[in-house]
Amino acid sequence: MDDNLSMILLQRISIIAVLAYVFSYTQAFRLMFKEQTTKREKMVLVVFFSSFSIAGTYFGIPVEGAFANVRDTGTVVGGLLGGPLVGAAAGVISGLHRISLGGFTAFPCGVATIIGGIAAGYIHTRMKPRGAEFITGVTVVIGIVLFSMGLILLFSEPQAAARSLVSKVTIPMTLANALGVAVFMVIIYNARQHQTKIGALQTHKALKIANAALPHFRQGLSPHSAEKVASTILAMTSAAAVSITDCEHVLAHVGIASDHHTAGIPVLTSATKQCVQQGQVMVAQTAIEIGCSHENCPLKSAVIVPLFCREEIVGSLKLYYKREEVMTALDVEFAQGLGQIFSTQLELALLQQKAELTAQAELKALRAQINPHFLFNALNTIVSLTRTNPGKARHLLIELSEFFRRSLKTPRDFITLKEELEQVDSYLALEKARFGERLIIEKQINQNIMELHVPTFTLQPIVENAVKHGLLTKEEGGIVTIAAAKYDKYVEIVIRDNGEGISPTILKQVFNHGFGKGAGIGLTNVRDRLQALYGSNHTMNIESIEGQGTTVLLRIPTNMRGVV
Repeated sequence: MDDNLSMILLQRISIIAVLAYVFSYTQAFRLMFKEQTTKREKMVLVVFFSSFSIAGTYFGIPVEGAFANVRDTGTVVGGLLGGPLVGAAAGVISGLHRISLGGFTAFPCGVATIIGGIAAGYIHTRMKPRGAEFITGVTVVIGIVLFSMGLILLFSEPQAAARSLVSKVTIPMTLANALGVAVFMVIIYNARQHQTKIGALQTHKALKIANAALPHFRQGLSPHSAEKVASTILAMTSAAAVSITDCEHVLAHVGIASDHHTAGIPVLTSATKQCVQQGQVMVAQTAIEIGCSHENCPLKSAVIVPLFCREEIVGSLKLYYKREEVMTALDVEFAQGLGQIFSTQLELALLQQKAELTAQAELKALRAQINPHFLFNALNTIVSLTRTNPGKARHLLIELSEFFRRSLKTPRDFITLKEELEQVDSYLALEKARFGERLIIEKQINQNIMELHVPTFTLQPIVENAVKHGLLTKEEGGIVTIAAAKYDKYVEIVIRDNGEGISPTILKQVFNHGFGKGAGIGLTNVRDRLQALYGSNHTMNIESIEGQGTTVLLRIPTNMRGVV
């Protein structure tokens, strides 16, 4: 009889396990086992495990006026996975149900089931954050079955019938419930692993979207960038519509409901207004929760994520769906992750814009910084030539006017290397008129790179520093060499002089803002702009040996602007 009973119970538990396995692949089942559950989700857990436990009773086999069953499987698993509330509620419901069926073992079996649910829930709290293992579940359910058998022996009458029943059902029920819990815990483990894989895929998708959106957000949050980003998200997700707003207006809306959710209008939905006001993620599972005032709006559910920049709310990202109650916890986490990435991109865009504005302001200051000594010396040189060499004086006046025209005209971010060298030539023509044969200029320029675009006002400050600080104090003068050549992915520009050189102590301070008596801003500005535009690998490098001269090396990548 024991062997037959064990086989029948194992068959029953197998049926329940198969049903649990099939159910584990439904969305509702997987949602129940996330780390944080809402009250509503806990109620779903209570209903599920209570039903499972009651089914275990009905699947029981009548034996001498009682039931050999697998009821405790449901309450133990419910308590271990759902916690004290779920375990206790499932235990009470299924335990009271067992008592209502009657029989001389009804009360002890019902009480044992209630205590089993409470005990499993308590163990759940003690095991956090490590999560229940199937060995723990098997141990708990064996203990509950044996406890139930003990209560039957103590309280059930007649004693002879109780002893006979316990001798027949203890081993089959223990094995069946233990196997049921073990199978169920393995199913739960696999379901969680599946969720982990889905989460990894969601993360990968979020990174792909962020990578595609990055070029658009570089200009900040605007209708144009918002439309591009929203279209990208819509194409790469299952959302029915995507919307991006600032704090008051819709910047872009793509997908369904675009007939009344249009760019430029004030924010329509109450959920969005609440998100922007509170700075919290809003999850609307129904059209009523979305709160769109337009009649027959097809948007039925949404997740709305605030966008931040410098810890201030600047707008919202909204993913809409056309059915109610379809969003999962992973969908919410995915949207929240996108919002965090986009907020970071917006902040980086703001920092980049500020850096560009700062660089432009410094460039304007540099252009406006006309060294009075240079102007005075240039004019003196021209005046001295007006009688002795009027033609040369006229030529120098033209060069001076060209120099100031290029310096003071409306600035451009980039000019060709040819134009930049023309500015340098105008400056050197004036200085050479002063120095005469003491100043020798050598050029080694590859003509193939003349159309390369370089940041404006890059070379002249370096050449001026070479002349003023390298050669001016030398009685015999010296040589300034300007060389440029193209390599694989960049153009290397070298400005070298054989002047006084720079001491190691001063060389360390050359790029300090405010160093020197005015001229230092030139080198600092050039270095900072190159770093902002091309990164640390394409910046300015200065090498100098005191008494021998200085070499300044620039590297301009050819894959940015003006590729040659």
